[in-house]
Amino acid sequence: MLRGGETVLTAVSGGADSVALADVLVSLVPELDLKVHLVHVNHGLRPEADAEQLSVERLAGDLGVPCHVERVTVRREPPWEGLEAEARRARYGAFRAVAERIGAQRIATAHTADDQAETVLMRLLEGAGPRGLAGIAPVRGLLIRPLLEARRTDVEVHLRARGLAWMEDASNRDPRFLRNRVRHDVLPFLERTVDPGIAAGLARSAGLVRALMDDLEGAGARELARLGRQGGAGWVFGIADLRALPREIAAETLRAAALSLGHSGAMRGAGQRALRRLLAPDIPRGLVSAGGLVMERSGRWLRVGRGRVADLEPREFVVPGTLALPEIGAALEARCFEAGSGYVVPRDAGTVAFDADRLPSRLTVRARRRGDRFMPWGGAQERRLKSLLIDARVPRWERARVPLLEADGDLIWVAGLRRGQAAPVGPGTTRILEVTLSVPLVVAARGR
Repeated sequence: MLRGGETVLTAVSGGADSVALADVLVSLVPELDLKVHLVHVNHGLRPEADAEQLSVERLAGDLGVPCHVERVTVRREPPWEGLEAEARRARYGAFRAVAERIGAQRIATAHTADDQAETVLMRLLEGAGPRGLAGIAPVRGLLIRPLLEARRTDVEVHLRARGLAWMEDASNRDPRFLRNRVRHDVLPFLERTVDPGIAAGLARSAGLVRALMDDLEGAGARELARLGRQGGAGWVFGIADLRALPREIAAETLRAAALSLGHSGAMRGAGQRALRRLLAPDIPRGLVSAGGLVMERSGRWLRVGRGRVADLEPREFVVPGTLALPEIGAALEARCFEAGSGYVVPRDAGTVAFDADRLPSRLTVRARRRGDRFMPWGGAQERRLKSLLIDARVPRWERARVPLLEADGDLIWVAGLRRGQAAPVGPGTTRILEVTLSVPLVVAARGR
């Protein structure tokens, strides 16, 4: 959890648990050569918020460590996941921002064994799966929970012995919140009527399930590296590749992709079920939104990315030459050379050859437009471009990103897919213009 020498950003609300955490970490500074900073997030949601901020600033002064105060705005209207969830999202976003600013290697939060027991019981009541029943992770990325095996009663004993004051958050008594009902009613009832040590038992069970989840996460990370292709649209997978995996490993692979793009990894039950539906054999298309990311299925492809992807912008292409297409992470490269008797027209879909003397030196590269039609090589009649892209199984999110090469208003190449009938190389050709798309389309990528 801590090896020594780290800068540790310690989240302090002013409550008992976080005050104790700050005190314990500061006491370890000489032994572990730590640099401890406190961070307090003022949500501005309660009348006591400013008093709590002041108490944390005073604590930092007493302990002799820097204190960072972050004021956040919490979303309080749809689309949202409830006040608690939105406050947590804002709070952890502030933690990460401060950690990056000061170069912290760890962010410490003050969750205790009682928090762990409450979390496991809440998730059991909600019908959670193994990930939910694994509870709060002791370590996840930058986050550490040093007090996760300590009981809340032990924390208060420590504070009284050290003569440290703390603030009581009145909202922790509000019965509108499920956690408060579990904390003040359900767990005490179970301790009285079932087992006085039930909180420790729930925390122990969470640890066992956590070990299983660690193995599952490792499998998901390996499959992400093996099956995923990362680009401008995010991570893209072949549905057949994912369906060849055990279902939970496939779902974990998608979660690993989301984590790599900055998602917290947390998904409620409805989101988990929607994710698994995307992998069903009879779902040609679908979309799940979570934490600023989307998981989107189109035919035989599924992507995990940050919302809508950028369309290809139109631009002039002077040939020969190279034209960067940064929005799709690719380039078009055109070279012109004398035709030789042994020249063979490329069969690779990513390269096309034209009779250079039958084309202008300035071409246009653009995305599709509504109503585009195209006369493919070897075709008897024009086709709607939309139909060609669908038949080629280009996923929906990529269709406005496929480069179209245009000469004098005519589409001459759907890059990476089909060439048109213009300027074919023949016996009378003296100069050849070869154009190559540097990165293959998703339709030509790995996957079935």
